[in-house]
Amino acid sequence: MSTPTLSSSATREADRRIRGLRPPKPDVDPYSVHGTTIDAERRPDGKVERALTIFLAGAECPFTCSFCDLWKWTIDGPTPAGALPKQIEDVLNRLDAPHPDRLKLYNASNFFDTRAVPVTDLPTIAALTAPFAGVTVESHASTIGPHVAAFAHQVAGRLEVAIGLETIHPLAATQLNKRLELGRFDRAAGFLAEQGIDLRVFVLLGAPHVPIDESVAWTVRTVAYAVERGAAVVSIIPVRGGNGEMERLAALGAFTPPTLSQLEDALDACIGQASTVVTADLWDVDKIATCDVCRAARVDRLARLNGTGRAEPRIACSPCGAA
Repeated sequence: MSTPTLSSSATREADRRIRGLRPPKPDVDPYSVHGTTIDAERRPDGKVERALTIFLAGAECPFTCSFCDLWKWTIDGPTPAGALPKQIEDVLNRLDAPHPDRLKLYNASNFFDTRAVPVTDLPTIAALTAPFAGVTVESHASTIGPHVAAFAHQVAGRLEVAIGLETIHPLAATQLNKRLELGRFDRAAGFLAEQGIDLRVFVLLGAPHVPIDESVAWTVRTVAYAVERGAAVVSIIPVRGGNGEMERLAALGAFTPPTLSQLEDALDACIGQASTVVTADLWDVDKIATCDVCRAARVDRLARLNGTGRAEPRIACSPCGAA
């Protein structure tokens, strides 16, 4: 199933503007991964898994979200058949035993878009995931359908699909150029639940067009929305600049980069969910402007909260007045 696209002139203009503001894209080899990590991840049952994430190179997502910085890790044109299995196999061949519990295949696009992941590669990819108890892929809500269930039956472990909900703020949600209505997200979440497929959700902190003094509150509301629809894991992601469009929006007063204190506020408000793991995404957290005296201690605290799900006091800092 190919990803549907919208043909409105406003959408096409937004796509052109966002793409036109981007800095040059680095050369990306579709036969080489651009990174891997192994991290400890808490699951709703309290188990802490070892999760291997493979950052795959492939076709760019067609949705051209205003906040996206993943396009730089994609290629021009569709993913060549056989490229993704080769990338995955190369990583697994270098992996020390024992295998981690979970394999996360993040392709900076939509796993169930046939332009990004050729249908002919799915059986091979499924076979490569056999050593893992859990498999996570990422895809836009509009790509979720029976073909997802078919892939879930092909993998030996339990499938989890990560979907970007981003924000339920009514204005901001229409301005992200994501082409995602809440009804579409709800139907995707419901389908995954019916098929016994886990749902992971990405939520933005500092989404453009959300007033800065309402940013944390709308993030917390969006997390609650995902929890109510059965999300197993929700990751709060601070919006990052650097793609040109975010700088344009900042100049217009429509975007203010989130602070470390806001990330702490959001996670503290969401910690302790009974059936959902809520974490703060700490990728590039050092780029968030904050006090150099207390930064390390505060980031370490967020990492502990991610791992335990238990509240703990904030870090106090006299120089900046934190906590």
